This record gives sequence, structure tokens and C-alpha cells, in this order.
Amino acid sequence: MEFRVLGAVSALTDGGEQIPLGPAMRRSLLAMLLLRPNTAVGVDRLTEALWGEEPPRHSRTVLQGHVSRLRALLAEHGAPAYGVELVTQGRAYLLRLPESLVDAHRFEELLQLARGQRDPGDAVSMLREALALWQGPALAGTVYSTLLETAAHMLQELRLTAVEELADAHGRLGEHGTAAAVLHTEAIANPLRESLIAVLMLALGRAGRRSEALDWFHRTRRLLADQLGIDPGAALTDAYAALLRADAPQAAAAPAPAGTSPAPAPAAEPRETRGAQESPEARETPAPSAPAPVAPHHTAAVPQLLPRRPGGFTGREGELAALDRATASGSGPIAVITGSAGVGKTALAVHWAHHHRADFPDGRLFVDLHGYSAVPARDTTTVLREFLLALGVPVEQMPGSPDAMGARYRELTSGRRLLIVLDNARGSEQIRPLLPGGEGCVTLVTSRDRLGGLVASDAARPVPLTELPPAHSTALLSAVLGPDLVAAEPEAATRLAELCDGLPLALRVAAARLATRPHGGLTAFAGELADEHSRLDLLNVEDTGVAAALGLTVHHLPEPAREMFHRLGPHTGATLDTGTAAALADCPPGRATVALDQLAAAHLVVETGPRSYVLHDLVRLYARSLAPGHDPEALLRLLDHRLHTLLAACAAAEPGSEPCCALPPGARHSAAVRTFTSRQDALGWYSAERDTLRGAVEAAAAAGMHDRAWRLVILQWPLILWQVHDGWVPLLEQGLASAELDDDPGAQSRARALLGWVLSEEGRSEEALAQLEHAPALAARAGDTAGEATALINLGVELIRHGEQERPRDLLTQALALAEGAGLTETVTLAHLHLTHLFLAIGAPQEAADHAVRGLALAAPPLAAPRRIVLRTLYGRALAATSRTGEAVRQLDEAIREARASAYEEGETEARVVLSALANR
Repeated sequence: MEFRVLGAVSALTDGGEQIPLGPAMRRSLLAMLLLRPNTAVGVDRLTEALWGEEPPRHSRTVLQGHVSRLRALLAEHGAPAYGVELVTQGRAYLLRLPESLVDAHRFEELLQLARGQRDPGDAVSMLREALALWQGPALAGTVYSTLLETAAHMLQELRLTAVEELADAHGRLGEHGTAAAVLHTEAIANPLRESLIAVLMLALGRAGRRSEALDWFHRTRRLLADQLGIDPGAALTDAYAALLRADAPQAAAAPAPAGTSPAPAPAAEPRETRGAQESPEARETPAPSAPAPVAPHHTAAVPQLLPRRPGGFTGREGELAALDRATASGSGPIAVITGSAGVGKTALAVHWAHHHRADFPDGRLFVDLHGYSAVPARDTTTVLREFLLALGVPVEQMPGSPDAMGARYRELTSGRRLLIVLDNARGSEQIRPLLPGGEGCVTLVTSRDRLGGLVASDAARPVPLTELPPAHSTALLSAVLGPDLVAAEPEAATRLAELCDGLPLALRVAAARLATRPHGGLTAFAGELADEHSRLDLLNVEDTGVAAALGLTVHHLPEPAREMFHRLGPHTGATLDTGTAAALADCPPGRATVALDQLAAAHLVVETGPRSYVLHDLVRLYARSLAPGHDPEALLRLLDHRLHTLLAACAAAEPGSEPCCALPPGARHSAAVRTFTSRQDALGWYSAERDTLRGAVEAAAAAGMHDRAWRLVILQWPLILWQVHDGWVPLLEQGLASAELDDDPGAQSRARALLGWVLSEEGRSEEALAQLEHAPALAARAGDTAGEATALINLGVELIRHGEQERPRDLLTQALALAEGAGLTETVTLAHLHLTHLFLAIGAPQEAADHAVRGLALAAPPLAAPRRIVLRTLYGRALAATSRTGEAVRQLDEAIREARASAYEEGETEARVVLSALANR
């Protein structure tokens, strides 16, 4: 088995099969654990790595879900046989494994071994073996966060150190040309790394290429001045001085006269050999600034076709670094910037191109291919003609056919260092004829499509571009509106960024509207944008707007994707899966999968995992605008699919629990109900879907479908149980209102019992009692025994909190009898739990212990762990109160162990408090 972080984060079986790790979030979790193997990594640190400084409300539950799934994946693929185990240690996780299974560990080990070799030939072998472990940029495929970026940067620094040491070893062997070849690519990729440039200069000088070495010094000095405003450091100036002191080698060419281009370097110089074998890496590369001759009758032009630098550009440090990495790998590298309409692909490409202008002394070409545009896409022949003209080909010498133009274009770009920016491409076939012929050329492509064909056929490196994070979104507003206006209303600026989905186009349009308004500020405009019915209209100025940009994308979609997009209007939130899409479109799941893949390729939805997607608000609102006539059948299909899925989630989250409601009469069948593998899987889904479910409740209530609305609310009770202090009251009040409008007394009882319990947990006792007093009678009227027993328990618990004893005892005893008579195991267990608590409160520990024992006998798995842990803690208290201290300690220890295994922090804390009090008696 093998784990990789030196490239795309991955895990491979012994046979080399990739383990399907799933979404980037899970890969990031694995990366964090692999970076510190056999060391506990705290939940807080993992949360920071996965979400940065602004984790979602339910990040802990989502993290637990990813840990659970990763643990299952490792087990499925035989990891335990290799000593690999993912374990929980309190509020931390530890990946136990032999460190030799991790490529980064083997890399560092080989690097250390190489440093201890006296023979430079042995050092070369070890360093080459170490560098061969790298499969691309470190930690690729993970989410963007400061922690992961820092770790990736540290690994990259270590790699560059290894490259420098490899060059040094070649130099000690006298292989200076090979040393220069090793360093050349890295110097192109890291033009401001002075130590690397200095070593390259010395290697070139020793290889007899002094003028090229001096050229590297002057180029780096200009870059340092232009980009950092500093002079070269000691390493660079010392290398420069050493070159000036040395006599010019006899093979060095004479300097070119002022005002002319230097003569081209030979295509290949003799290789340096070691022993009888020739090293393929020893071929010396041509001088970076030496263009090949283009034609006998004219001088090659230096084209500068870039648009002006985009104003107000902000953020994107991670993407700019990714572009640096993508354009530094291989010969003639191609980077494909992909993303949704309005996300800033062109701005990123042009900004990067201006920033790296010194790297392309032979010119920069740019063309808008109009792949997604209101005007026809650019003809390839026309673009080639424009490029050839820019490269200095006179009109009278223009080739006569497209093939001849392409051949001439590749000839002119061969041996030169050009940047070609192909903006707004629709497909790979539009790109291929425009790829240059030179290994020193770099091509940037931007597209709303993933261009998988170009990645497959031409080794293009994707650089995905997503929405701006909140801090960068407000920085963009500041850049356009001025910092004073944003600083005066920081909360409104943050809200405005959220409503614009972090989309640069939307933010710029919003800023343009604000800039032209004589009155009103950010707060007022954010209030207007909050209205979903007018948001798209407000994000439109003259011929620029979000709807127009999205419309062009939809227009060019394949038919299955276009049809699916038109059906997404009734969707109620950001999360979307194959089953939900199939329900909305009333189509088989397989067809929905095809359509969603096409939408993801066009960046209208974002794939977050197998069959899981995110639909951003502005995209969802645009989909809704395409079908303004509300489709009640589509909404019914959506709501019924949600109900089917909620019932499945309840069964997985609370195994053995009795269903709290059935499907409404006439509920539609759902063809693709999600399956849940564990409690953590179900709770993770509940957390991720919470906003979407709230939207479904609101849509159902607005459409008068109250029989669906209240069910959508109370079927969320497992998450409410685990996260009771998380602001559930408004949703439960909506559920109660719909139950009353549906005239369903059983539903009203369930809603009141749940609402009363949440109010009680929030310390709102009087409001809680007002709800709980009505719940038992409503359930009895409906003939709902389970609901009546639950309502009696909740009422009894609240009365205990008010200091009452007799009435709660009667209510809990009545609930116990009802539940036992109906065979409701879970409710019987719950009644025993609260009777245990009551008898402890009134000083009857033996009766409390009796109820605890009876409850524990029923609370074995698959019933929920929290109930079992609470019962065991109460039993420990009861045993201690009857002087059975040894038994009490054993029960409390077991409660702590099980709470930690279940990540039930409140239960663990309570058991520890009781155990500590017992120890101090």
C-alpha cells in the first residue's frame, strides 16, 4: 500500500489501484493526517485546514462523516494488513501506519541519505530517485487553506533544495552542462529564488556559457526591482562577481552589437558523458532569450496583444501560485483556467500575463475566441492570420491555406519564448490549431468548459477558479468603490459579498450600481439584493450582468443539460444530488447523472463528491427565472423525494427508533433515494442539507402543501437531538403552524413536544410549558400512542426542572406504561432514563438504579449511543449513592469510553464530572 502527497493526494493498493477517496474535503483530511503520521491531529487544526477561519456551523459533524468514510475506505481496501489504522483519540484523530508508506517520508529519507554520501555519483542516484517520487505540485486536489498551502510550500521548498543539491552533485562530477539543465526548468518556475539562480549562473559559467549566465543575472535583477522593489542579495551578487572575474571561455560568442538581437543558440550542444553512458538530461538548453530565425527577408516582430491590466484585481494568491506551477512543468506547457461565468477567468489570465511579462521577451499574443458569446465563435483561420501578422509575416507572404498557416505559425513560435492567451474557448478542438510549436512557449486557455480533451491529448494542466472568499470579495468592493465606503459599513459589505455569491462579475456590477447612486449606501442596497425576486435584475447594468453571462452558458449546453437546467427552478437550496435532480426533471437517475455531469463541465453546478453537487444562489435564481410559471407537480415530486430521503436518514441516524410519521397520502414514488451507511453519514447529510430543507419547508408552506411542510420539519429530529442549541425554534414554529393548518392533531402534538423540548433546553421554561401542556391530549385525540408517550415524557422533564416531583412521577410512569403496552422499545428506554433522573433528584438512589438497569438492558445497539451513555452515567451516580463505589467507577469509565468512541462530547464531559466528584469524596 502507498500514500502520496507529492502530487495529487492519493492512496493506492498494493496492486497500484487508486482508492476512490471522494471529494477534495476528504483528500484534505487525509493529507493533514499523512503530514503528521502516527501523531494525533486535533479537531480544531483539522477544521482550520478544511475550512479556514470561517468553518460552517456544523463543521464537526461533517468532519466526523469524512473521518468515518475514510476509515471505511481504508478498511475496504485492506489497509489493516499493512498496519494502517485511523483511530480517534479524544478530540483528535491519528493515522497509524509505517511511515515508509508515505512518499514524502521516503523523499526526505533519500534526501538525508544523499547528503551523507562521499561519492557524488551515489548522491546523484539517490537524489534522482527522491525527485522521481514527485508526481506534480504537492498536496494537489485538496481544498485551499492557509495550513495546507503552507505545508505544500514547505514541501516545495524541500524539493527545490533537492534540485540544488542534485545540480551540486553533478558539478562535483564535472557535469556542469547537466547541472545547468537540471536547474533551468526550476529557475523558469521560480524566477525570484536567488539561491537557485545563483547556482544556475555558476553552472552555466563553468559549462562555457558565460553570456547566458550574465543574462540570467540581469533578468533576475530587473524582476527583483519591478516586483519586490529590492536589489539582488549576496548569493546573486557573489555569483555575478565570480563570472566577471573569470576569463571569457573561448567557445563563448562575441556580444551582439547594441540594438540587435543576439544570435540564436545552436539547437543542441555536445552532451557531457559520465563513463560510457550518455545522460539524456545533459543536453544543454538554448539561451532563454535567443529566438530562432523566422524568415530570410524580414525580422521577427515582438507582438504585444494583451489587453490592459484588469483594474481592481484582488486576491487569487492560490490560483496565481497554481498557474505558476502549471506553466513551469514540461515543455510548451498549457494551463487551462476553468470556471463559471463571471468568476474572473480572463482577469486572472491577463493579470498573470502582465505580472510575468519579463518571462516572455519574444512577445505575448491574445485572442478572445468568443466561445461563449452573443457573437459567433472566432474562426481558427482568421485567428492564425492575426497571429502571423503580429509575428511579423507580411501580408504578401501570408500562406494560402489553413494548414500552411498552422505550419508557419508553429515554425515561427519554435525556439522562442512567447505567451499565448486563448480566452473564452468553447472546446478543445478550437484550441489545438492555435497551440505554438516552441518548447519555451506557454499557453493560457480560459473556458467555462473543463476541456478534458485538451487535458488528455496535450497534457494541459487545469487551474480551476472558484468564487472569491468573503475577505477577497470585500477587498474587491473596496478596490472599486474606495476603502472608506466599505470601511464605513463592513457588515453590509460582507452581506453584499454573500448575496453576490463571491462572483467577481456580480460584485463589480453591484459596485457599479452603488457608484452611480446619489443616495443610499451598502446597507440599503444589500437589503434590496436580499429579495430573491429582484436580485438578478439589480445585478445588471447596461449590457453587463449575471443573467446575461449565465444565459450564454446555458445557450451552448448539450440538450440533456439544457433541459435539466430548465427544470431546476423549484429547487430550494444550494445542495443537489442525482436523486433530487431526477425527481425535479421526472427522469431516470442515469439520465440525471449525465445531465449533471454536463452542467458540472460547464461550471453551472459544482461537483463536491459522487453524485453530489452545489448549485449557487445566483445560478438557482437564473434557473427559476427561465420557468416563471410555477410547476406544482415538480414541487410535489421534489418534496416527496425529500420526505423519502428524510425517512431513510432517520432510520440510519437513530437505529431502532420508531418512525415519527408516515408519508402523506398520495406521496410520489422516488426512484433514487439516497442510502446511508452509518449514523455519522446520516448526520453529516442532515447538517449539509439543513438550509436546503428549510427552503423546502418554506416552499411547501407557501404553496399550501402543509401536509408536506410539517413532515419536513419533524423528520429532522435526529439532528435536533444532537444539536439542540442550534437555533431550531423558528423552523419548529413553522412546522407547528403547518400542522395546525393541516388540521392534524398528531402532527401538532409531535411539533409541540419537540418545540417545547428545544425551548426548555434554551432556558425558555414558561414558553416550553405552554407548548408541552397541550401535546399529550392532542396525541391521544389522534390515537398516536407513541406521540402521547413522548409528549408525557417531555412534559414531565420540564416539570422536574420547575422543581415538581409528584406530577412528573405520574406522567413518566404513565408514559412508561403506554410505551410498554405498545412495544415501543426506544420510548420505554427514554422513560426509564428520566425516571432514573427523577429518583436521583428526590433522594431515592435504589429506585433510580433499578430504572437505570432496566433502561440499559433495552438500550443496547442499535439504539442511539447518547441515550445509553446518559443512562450509564446516571447509573454510576445511583450506584455511588448506594455505596457501590467500585461498580460506579466501572460504569462511568465505560460511559466515558463509549462517549469518546461516539464523539459525544457532552456525554463524556458529564461522565467525567461525576467521576471526578466521586474521586474527591
